[in-house]
Amino acid sequence: MFPLFETIKIVEGAPKNLWWHQSRYEYSYQKMYANIPKYTIAELVAIPIQYSSGIVKLRFLYNSDSFSCEFSFYTRKEIRSVKLVESSDLDYSMKFTDRQSINNLLLKKGDCDDILIVKEKRITDCSFANVVLYNGNNWVTPIDPLLKGTCRERLLFEKRISEKEIMVNDLSHYSQFKLINAMLDFEDHEAMDISFIKK
Repeated sequence: MFPLFETIKIVEGAPKNLWWHQSRYEYSYQKMYANIPKYTIAELVAIPIQYSSGIVKLRFLYNSDSFSCEFSFYTRKEIRSVKLVESSDLDYSMKFTDRQSINNLLLKKGDCDDILIVKEKRITDCSFANVVLYNGNNWVTPIDPLLKGTCRERLLFEKRISEKEIMVNDLSHYSQFKLINAMLDFEDHEAMDISFIKK
């Protein structure tokens, strides 16, 4: 019913980084429906009183003519290791509600907490987040992610990270990495040692 969605962080009743979500919403809507949405996310979303405090996760689901809002209090997923998993034909260029192909890849994570998806020997994303890696001087992110996350796009715009093609064999050139998404900003957690990426 709703093929696309946005995940939006709400802190003390205020949506965060809404401009970036609106930008992707408009792009995805036009690509899917060859039209522009009639309303902005801000016009459509009303935050219930019970979710007006704390950190809340909003799933804003939509199709061509309707939408739905799902609210829940946010608990951060603890990640201590990720497994490199190959998938050359995976397409997640828009934020699809159908994540079955990613869920199938998660079955290959073994005793790791998540996966880091590889396409034609190139590093892309984890199952739920973009990745940024530290080379001793700068933080970089793969130039061809599965999904251009809103946090990733904002950090690129702010020139806090840069894009680069990162091959599996390049991982030894990096010392640390972080996962980022709409709910998990760059400052929200400590960097992990590159050794936590398992082959």
